[in-house]
Formats: sequence, structure tokens, C-alpha cells
Amino acid sequence: MNTPSLKGLLTGTLLATALVSLGTTAVAQERFLTIGTGGVTGVYYPTGQNVCRLMNRGTSEHGIRCNAESTGGSVFNLNAIRQGEMNLGVVQSDWQYHAYHGSDRFEEAGPHESLRALFSLHPEPFTVLVRPDSGITKFEEILGKRVNVGNPGSGQRGTVERLMEEYGWSMSDFSLASELPSREQGQALCDNRIDVVLFTVGHPSAAIQEPIATCNARIIPVEGEVIDRLVEATPYYFSATIPGGMYPGHEDSIQTFGVGATLVSSTDTSEDAVYHLVKAVFENFSAFKGMHPAFEVLEKESMVGQGLSAPMHEGAKRYFREAGLLGN
Repeated sequence: MNTPSLKGLLTGTLLATALVSLGTTAVAQERFLTIGTGGVTGVYYPTGQNVCRLMNRGTSEHGIRCNAESTGGSVFNLNAIRQGEMNLGVVQSDWQYHAYHGSDRFEEAGPHESLRALFSLHPEPFTVLVRPDSGITKFEEILGKRVNVGNPGSGQRGTVERLMEEYGWSMSDFSLASELPSREQGQALCDNRIDVVLFTVGHPSAAIQEPIATCNARIIPVEGEVIDRLVEATPYYFSATIPGGMYPGHEDSIQTFGVGATLVSSTDTSEDAVYHLVKAVFENFSAFKGMHPAFEVLEKESMVGQGLSAPMHEGAKRYFREAGLLGN
């Protein structure tokens, strides 16, 4: 009869302990999801919070906890997902496209082939807010003014830069190009530190409402041949309207262009975790739509396809097929 050596027993015990430790770590990672959002005054932050709120209602069943963090916005979220620092992110449809294809700001990093889409969210019109004493009535008149272009890493800033390319403008064409985050730009406008806010955001938004109510800021249209050409040339921009009556003093609808907010992840996040998250939102759809005014326009069918340029995550596919929202 062969008796195991002490060395053999120790080796086996250490190996078993290591495997259990690795397994425990993997389970812990799968049991906790983090969603990157945006500034606390925008729509992305409450979007992430509300998705997590619905997800966490079922924690006793699926064992997964969800947390939403305020971040620099779309580009930051996409980089964090690529680097494995976050599981999911709310991002603009244009930056989802660029990240997956390795274009524009993501050209140096290359295509993020493991990026995956879950579903689309609310529309986000490009919104230009001006001081009432600025004399600005149309978009081209922001040249030479003090303009907040958004913080680096935000989808807001990325869209501004793309639009400036189309117009042939540079930052030096403004008397000031400030980089304030969304939570600070309204106050800066009312304090007469800037003349213009350029913001891609879902409506209604507290970040727009507050300076309108505080210092009679005005939203101006963004339209014309340059905008028409931009919309026609890209798969992720579309014509958009800010409905009249949404803000004080803005009875008429305002024409602009826009993108859509989307929720993305990567193949590093398990099919099971994504399945339960998507199910939590769509099985409680009426409750989700009532969680923010920007969600009132949402329809299940359009959320499954509109604005999604990365492949759909297998976990999302699994739920949508079960719900009859996606064909085989």
C-alpha cells in the first residue's frame, strides 16, 4: 500500500486552496456589477442608478449586486470597460461605433472587438444654451464667444470636436474654450463666466432647466447644410427635435441633431449577469419608464436595435429571444 508523502499532501492541499481562492474571486467578480455613467446633473447618472435599482430588487434570486458610478462620460466609460475597470457603461451611440471600429478618438487603441451592446436608451439632442444678453440667435454666431466645450473624455466634448471639424473651426476661434464638467456649466453661464454651453443630453434635463430658470438662458437651433451633411454621412447621428413647452420660455420646438444613449459591456461580463440585468429592466418596463422624464418616449422594440453598432451581448440576446423581441 502506497502512503502519500507529507510533501505530496502539502502540495495537494496548497493546490486545492489556490483553486478555491481563484474560484471564490471569480464568483465575487461575477456577483458585483459596476456601471459607468456621467455627471450627476445629466441623465446618464440617474439612468445607471435606476438600472441598478431594478437589478438589485432581484439580488436574493440571482445573487448579483449592481452599482452606478458618476464618471467623465462616454469616452471614459468605454476606456474603462476596455481596461476591465468597469463592467458596463452608458455611452453615446457615436462613441460606441468609434470604440468598436477603432476610429476617431479610438484610432490609436484600435478596434475594441470584445465590446458588446445591450440596448439603446433615450435620444440625446445636441443642445446649445446661451446667455440672453449674448446676442446669439443661431449656431454659427458662437464664434468669438466664451464657450464651454465639455470636459475631456466626455461624449459631450467628442461631439463638439466632431462638429467643429465639419465646420472647419478650432478652439482658438473662441475667445474662451472652457472644459467644465456638466455639473458646473449652468452656474458658470449664469455667473457670466461663459456665454455658451454645448451639451449632448436627454431632455428634460436639470442641467438645462436650472440655468433657464435662474438666468433666463435660451436654447437655440442647430440646423443648416453642414448639419444635414453630417447626419447624412454618419450612421449614428440623426435629426432631432427638442419639444416645445419642455422648458419655461420655450414654447416652440427647437430643431437640432443628436445621438442616442446606449448601454454597453464586453464579453468579459458573463452571459448570466447581463441576462439578469436586461431582464430586470424589461420585465419592469413601466416602472423603468416612470423613473425619469427622459424615459417616457422609450419603446421596447426600438431599444433592441436603434443606435447599436457593436454586436449584441449574448446575455441580452438570450433575454430578448425569450421575450419575443429578437428573432433567431
